[in-house]
Amino acid sequence: MAITPRRTIKLRTKDLNLYYGNFHALKNITMDIPEYAITAIIGPSGCGKSSFLRIFNRMNDLIPSAKVQGEAFLGDISIYDGGTDVVALRKKVGMVFQKPNVFPMSIYDNIVIAPKRHGINKKADLADIAERCLFKVGLWDELKDNLKKNALTLSSEQQQRLCIARALAVKPEVILMDESCSALDSASTMKIEDLMFELSENYTIIIVTHNMEQALRVSDMSAFMMIDENRAGTLVEYAPTDIMFSTPKDKRTEDYITGKFG
Repeated sequence: MAITPRRTIKLRTKDLNLYYGNFHALKNITMDIPEYAITAIIGPSGCGKSSFLRIFNRMNDLIPSAKVQGEAFLGDISIYDGGTDVVALRKKVGMVFQKPNVFPMSIYDNIVIAPKRHGINKKADLADIAERCLFKVGLWDELKDNLKKNALTLSSEQQQRLCIARALAVKPEVILMDESCSALDSASTMKIEDLMFELSENYTIIIVTHNMEQALRVSDMSAFMMIDENRAGTLVEYAPTDIMFSTPKDKRTEDYITGKFG
């Protein structure tokens, strides 16, 4: 995939290293991630895919022993600069987890909880946000008459869509999706994938997936990670998805995407 003017670099890392105490979790990761595209992070379990994803919204900060070295940028913002406002960063970089993590409250309250925390309190504004976000994830027509319903009563696929809508409520620039379809059946997975395509028109999306078919179907770029001899996660190959899956440069990439290990 060529980096067109609409696909300038949105996120980048240079010689990025992550440590959990004495454990070297990520080693010298250098990547440029394009804007308004879907980038898939693939690789065997334990190679640091999720840890890498959490670099971009500083979720690793929640682990006391975590330490980051090297560079990570969102546009021209240095993510790990001492003066970076982490709350503002996480507003720009939303995250959707492996299992739907809706809050035990109404559908409406799930959507507006974050905007309220950011100072939006007018009922009309909050109602507009709820409608806009539910519409974007294809849930408005299904749920508009039941916004007071407990979100836990929704199907798994609806709950995951609601989590995406909740992430959109604060108008992020980037959406991180960590195995966000792994708990869904095939039909629900296809609906979420269709949603990813739609969202990538306006958002930069990074997904972690073990599903090679999914990576091939939805992503513009793919990054293959492995662990080295010291069990540190390393970047083996990064390329447009169609090129990586048809003509991988590294034999390890070929072996992984063809199912010889992983």
